[in-house]
Amino acid sequence: MLDEPRPGAPRQVGDAQIERVVRLTLESAPADATHWSTRAMAKRCGLSQTMVSRIWRAFALQPQRTAGCKLSKDPRFLEKLRDIVGLYLNPPDRALGLCVDEKAQIQALDRSQPVLPMRPGQAERRTPDYLRHGTTHLFAALDFKAGTVIGELHQRHRAIEFRKFLETIDQAVPAALQLHLIIDNSATHQTPAIQRWLLRHPRFHLHFTPTGASWLNLVERWFAALTEKQLRRGAHRSTRELEDAIRRYLEICNRHPKPFIWTKTADHILESVARFCKRSSNSGH
Repeated sequence: MLDEPRPGAPRQVGDAQIERVVRLTLESAPADATHWSTRAMAKRCGLSQTMVSRIWRAFALQPQRTAGCKLSKDPRFLEKLRDIVGLYLNPPDRALGLCVDEKAQIQALDRSQPVLPMRPGQAERRTPDYLRHGTTHLFAALDFKAGTVIGELHQRHRAIEFRKFLETIDQAVPAALQLHLIIDNSATHQTPAIQRWLLRHPRFHLHFTPTGASWLNLVERWFAALTEKQLRRGAHRSTRELEDAIRRYLEICNRHPKPFIWTKTADHILESVARFCKRSSNSGH
């Protein structure tokens, strides 16, 4: 079957030229940069910048962007992955699942000069330098099913403070419920003092994330939202101001909780990891 003739100008860029742009984008870099720009690619291939942009959009190519990735080297990765994902997808009855972690060294930063507010046609402007006014440490436990967060602020980040936070969780959750905590392998979570405390509180069950796989802990997603919405552009003249801002954010989140829904099974994740490993082994790096 053949297409009928269509109105409009004839096609100027052939398949071979498009293939060359895609191949150069994926397999090479310009001599003076780490990645291609539309102007550099247009000059290399003898095309217009607009045409290079259209080809990149058609093939979902974005050389200017990068994303982080890291494979866990934990020898028990598979076991821990299935344990945590199983907890997300099939939480046990008469139990509460909590994603627990600490956001340490949150700095109270203030700009060295007043911020110029946004105006029509002009973005908010602020100085690049800032003044430091101390740090605080946020301990948080996200109820991944309800979306609520138990939060506590401390001036130091040690096993002593972590034990106090466990006691806060113990008091906040009804005694009839078992507690399943998804947590990382930080040294503060595994000291002898913490182990003794856990023995005295048998309703606490710890599920450790694989080393280098913090993305399995959903509280990290909540920390990212806190940073984006409250901390990154905030100006705080003292740790008290910073802690008040964090407490207000906690209050708002708990008043209108929005759970993070986990959808991927362990098998789906393992298939993605296998595809990534295959691409990496074929990339020549």
